[in-house]
Amino acid sequence: MENHHQFGQLTLVAPLSESQRDILSDDAMAFVEQLVSRFASRVPELLAAREVRQQSIDAGQLPDFLPGTRDIREGNWTIQNIPSDLQDRRVEITGPVDRKMVINALNANVKVFMADFEDSFAPAWSAVIDGQRNLRDAVKRTISYTHPDTGKVYELKEDPAVLICRVRGLHLPEKHLFWNGQPIPGALLDFGLYFFHNHKQLLENGSGPYFYVPKLQAYQEAAWWSDVFSFAEDQAGLARGTIKATVLIETLPAVFEMNEILFSLKEHIVGLNCGRWDYIFSYIKTLRNHPDRILPDRQVVTMEKPFLNAYSRLLVRTCHRRGAFAMGGMAAFIPSKDAERNAWVLDKIQTDKALEANNGHDGTWVAHPGLADTARDVFDKCLGARSNQLDVTRDSDAPITAAELLAPCDGERTEDGMRHNIRVAVQYIEAWISGNGCVPIYGMMEDAATAEISRASIWQWMKHGKSLSNGQIVTKALFEQLLDEEMQVLEQEIGTERFSKGQFQEAAAMMARLTTSDELVTFLTLPGYEYLE
Repeated sequence: MENHHQFGQLTLVAPLSESQRDILSDDAMAFVEQLVSRFASRVPELLAAREVRQQSIDAGQLPDFLPGTRDIREGNWTIQNIPSDLQDRRVEITGPVDRKMVINALNANVKVFMADFEDSFAPAWSAVIDGQRNLRDAVKRTISYTHPDTGKVYELKEDPAVLICRVRGLHLPEKHLFWNGQPIPGALLDFGLYFFHNHKQLLENGSGPYFYVPKLQAYQEAAWWSDVFSFAEDQAGLARGTIKATVLIETLPAVFEMNEILFSLKEHIVGLNCGRWDYIFSYIKTLRNHPDRILPDRQVVTMEKPFLNAYSRLLVRTCHRRGAFAMGGMAAFIPSKDAERNAWVLDKIQTDKALEANNGHDGTWVAHPGLADTARDVFDKCLGARSNQLDVTRDSDAPITAAELLAPCDGERTEDGMRHNIRVAVQYIEAWISGNGCVPIYGMMEDAATAEISRASIWQWMKHGKSLSNGQIVTKALFEQLLDEEMQVLEQEIGTERFSKGQFQEAAAMMARLTTSDELVTFLTLPGYEYLE
């Protein structure tokens, strides 16, 4: 075991165990190095362009459709094609890449499993490599898991769900691999290893190398991904468009560039997805300097709100016009053992999914296998004999304007809401810095987006001196008082032993730094990553 290992010009600054060498083979790493040498240097330029745009929004310029790409929006073009095993995506389950989760998700009553290296995953080095091995074994259909305590054996059933891999966003580095003295983009490692190890077997299985691409903010970023995909296809001798991607529209800038993103990726793209939790976070983050665009308690920011409903309808209309799928968002609820609570959960799922299906979405997301049947039932009824809703064009809708997409959202800011935000964010951050990115909290399966909304909301209320419904002004002093009080509540809820053994003080300190900083920190996972081995 040594702490430096060379793969060509790539330097690994982590121990390389024997068990990792099958994933970090010389050939696999040579492919990653090719990707990095060609594409890594463009990532800082793309991230810098985000900052330039944000500065103009901070200065008062509201986001809008781009005048220079009107031809793309008005042109009559479509995406290349959608493979047969992606034609029906009525329910997708998402979750991190640990071994038992991968098996259970692929066995669930769903069409697709999105295996996640991003928002429901904390990218500790060993977890990244184990995740790649778990997916490779799943693709080979050799994956199994024996529970160490119960001895229960988990194995793949016949006809598992279609596998799609979600890679890290462009903002996240991989701090264990360096090229030219800089950490490489995590996205290129995730993509490179998954593609290299699995593309042949996936195609033999009648599927293909499919990806979810998160956090895009501009069509130039989509064009970068298209170049990455095309290069990988050429290296592997595959036809153009073998790699397929679904792009999450989960940032406010991206909603104005959906046509351009589809166009930039048109050989490789099969659809867009309403990543609505991150989208709410992005709405706060993007409009942080605009006191007239401040969101209420996150519990009341539902898809019925005009700005979110406009986003859903515009995504459906844009995608279907281009022959691409319009995927719905996440139901983060978890089934409850309490019959009354569970009936309430299922009713919530039913309402939420019916809204999506009636808007014309082709499918939706769940976070737990126990909710798959309820979501599927809604889409089964809506789809009838169809596999998707590409025929729902929404052409008769009035055009959706920038004003609708940016519309202020009504609802109260409450002390209860603020306290709940603090408790959820601290618990999520504690789990994440301890290596777990997918956390059940108060009956919801939370990922990073929830904690991001929670801390960004309070930051924005504080910045603009907003008052709560009880008349209290949100100040740094009020936040610090509530944080202290809610830490005591948390200790009572989870017990002193768990509280003292965990990293709750570190999480609270990080929450305080994020919430009271002069500038809004772009992603909590960046400072959080420093805690991970």
